[in-house]
Amino acid sequence: MNALERYGAFFGNLQPADLERLDAVFVENARFQDPFNDVTGLPGIRAVFEHMYANCAMARFEVIESIGDERVGYLRWRFHFRLKRDRQDRRPFEGVSRVVFADDGRCREHVDYWDAASGLYAQFPVVGGLMRWLRRRLAVPAAAASTS
Repeated sequence: MNALERYGAFFGNLQPADLERLDAVFVENARFQDPFNDVTGLPGIRAVFEHMYANCAMARFEVIESIGDERVGYLRWRFHFRLKRDRQDRRPFEGVSRVVFADDGRCREHVDYWDAASGLYAQFPVVGGLMRWLRRRLAVPAAAASTS
């Protein structure tokens, strides 16, 4: 199993107890960035995931595909969750992570790319309505998009 496969397996099976062993997966000064966070170091990375588990029930990542080598890889994933204050499950959303590995196979940089507006915000009544309205206002009209 190469570094990318090990990393994907870690995220695909991530549980709160796994936060105790982040040093086996990330180098000490690793960087983690997503649409809400940009942290460097194991304490910051741990805080990001602790916050996720504090606010989300049944949070899990499903790794859909991966491509890369021992130095750089990309994971396409689907995030399943329910906010603890909600009773309903939320629609899962997809994203891609670019992962850079250190010589020892641990992650030194993880950058997530996902659309917070349609992936997350659109699922909430007031904000979602605003996001849908903005998308309609900013989109190319269907007739114009279909002509070449």
